[in-house]
Amino acid sequence: MDGRTDVNKLDSAQLGVELGERATLVQFSSAFCQPCRATRRTLAEVVAMVDGVAHVEIDAEAHLTLVRALDISRTPTVLVLDASGRIVRRAVGQPRTVDVVAALGQAI
Repeated sequence: MDGRTDVNKLDSAQLGVELGERATLVQFSSAFCQPCRATRRTLAEVVAMVDGVAHVEIDAEAHLTLVRALDISRTPTVLVLDASGRIVRRAVGQPRTVDVVAALGQAI
């Protein structure tokens, strides 16, 4: 083992919260990112609509090791994880609700 993060899968220890029962939306944000606020609202709406989906927002500046391991270069970046924590989709920029729901279709 070289100590590197498995960049194809994330777990609750890396995220600081439990994974969703069916899927998890991981949002990387930064303090002064305007689109991050809108993304937070969009993902909260989706979580309210789809049972078993969790949303976790990660401050990119406070988690630089994870940001580097995942090659996150802009905020917001959203990762869609399946129930086991495997990354199934990745989007950079502010997503539309319909796109998030479609991405969850691949994870669930």
